[in-house]
Amino acid sequence: MAQTQINSQSIDNPLITPEQDKLGYAPFAQYLADSICKMNFSGGFAIAVYGGWNSGKSTLLHFVINYLQQKPENEQPIIVRFNPWLFSGNENITRQFFDQLQDVLSKVTSVPKGLKERIADIANVISEIPLPYTKATKAVAKLFDEEEKEASEIKEEVEQTVAQQPRRIVIAIDDIDRLRADDIRTLFRIFKAIPHFTNVVYLLFFNKDVVVKVLAETGESLEKIIQFAFEIPTPDKTSLRRLLFEKLNSIMADTPKELFESNRWGNIYLRGIDHFITNISDIVSFTNALTVTYPVVKGEVNAIDFLAIESLHLFCPIIYEAIYNNFPVFIEEDNYSGEKIKSLVNTWIAQLNERDKQPIQYLLMQLFPKLEDVWGNINRDDRQQQLECCNQRRICCPEIFPIYFRLNLTTGELADNQFQYILALVDDTKAFSNKLIELTHQKRADGITQFRVFLEQLENYTENKIPQDKLSKIIQSLCNVCNEISYFGNESQTMFDLGNKIIITNIVYKVLHRLDENTRSHVSKFLYKKAN
Repeated sequence: MAQTQINSQSIDNPLITPEQDKLGYAPFAQYLADSICKMNFSGGFAIAVYGGWNSGKSTLLHFVINYLQQKPENEQPIIVRFNPWLFSGNENITRQFFDQLQDVLSKVTSVPKGLKERIADIANVISEIPLPYTKATKAVAKLFDEEEKEASEIKEEVEQTVAQQPRRIVIAIDDIDRLRADDIRTLFRIFKAIPHFTNVVYLLFFNKDVVVKVLAETGESLEKIIQFAFEIPTPDKTSLRRLLFEKLNSIMADTPKELFESNRWGNIYLRGIDHFITNISDIVSFTNALTVTYPVVKGEVNAIDFLAIESLHLFCPIIYEAIYNNFPVFIEEDNYSGEKIKSLVNTWIAQLNERDKQPIQYLLMQLFPKLEDVWGNINRDDRQQQLECCNQRRICCPEIFPIYFRLNLTTGELADNQFQYILALVDDTKAFSNKLIELTHQKRADGITQFRVFLEQLENYTENKIPQDKLSKIIQSLCNVCNEISYFGNESQTMFDLGNKIIITNIVYKVLHRLDENTRSHVSKFLYKKAN
């Protein structure tokens, strides 16, 4: 089976055998399997294993079953696997549960004929109940109601036959949290309605938070069903790295050696990418993305740079979009002074969470040596450096840069928090005006400036999203920019394109209509003076 291979295309496919263990789950699985076989209990016993999505629950379940199947014949339990999510929303889960139980038991010769027959009786009762299948749950409850004479007799017969059969029955159910809410409740009502027969162990794997929330909606709780539970912890850093590196190796195994330098990879990973890899979900998201994006650029880009830029794409899209939309800042030699570049990039960094700033700044310096020069006040031979970058097919090479974004579907708009950050400068008219001028020097790949992008997004905010006390300041800043730069009107590519001045005029018109009469009069006088 494909999912048994370590290099399977989807890391969230569970591993099957303990030999493939990458997270240290195998010893726990072995001890749990031993306990299931040796534990003494009256009635049945329900064990839950709690874990979030992509926590390795399914892998752990496979390992437990693997160890159970390795037990000597006289110790090996009967294992009933039930995957309820295969039927969720489509078929009667209650009916499917009993059908599966009957199917497995019917194939085991050591199971008493009486038990098979009684389980078959239950399945037949359920199969005769028409949909909606919620009625089936009530039937099961009634079937084991002590006050029902016939039901009580069936219950007693089942309990006696279960007690007589020598092998323990383990009913293993995974991914309960993936079910619809109604189906989750139905399944747990089955567990409550069916008595805990002697020698039967339920092994249930699910996301506790999801199930608790669903059951609470109808006043039900896990405590009445689960006898003991384990919580899957977050794997340690060593295990996470091992898992990630093996998956990366399977994705990028054919990368030319000249496009991967081990020492540089070590630095970029440890001081940058590693910051984002905190759990299995991060690994799943990162490697799934690379599974799609890397094949179309393999051999054409530096593998380490691609890993770095894709980590920003996934974990810090603000910076990724800023790089894509402002590539001249990073790769053109003469258009931007060191101070201007530093100011621009520091503006982006300022929008990040404090804990993310240092690793992201390090990644940026590694991707674009110009930033290392700017932040470190280093003067190097740019021509020699550029030649080396191009030979290594680095992202900072002008000819190579677009290849890194082949599958990029960015809209080109400023991210909402970027836009809000710029608007927050409005209270300081000079700072806001300077920021607008700065945006005129930032070009997207299609040649449109970020100033133009900001103006067109601002149009959507003028109606009611901008506070009244900021409106007049926005007008003043836009007018200041008009008088200080001569860039306006140069972005039109056809005779139908709207110039920046037209857009600004429209913004001013909308803003004036929102001002009270006194403020409108004051702003109008200001505009008149500026125009003359």
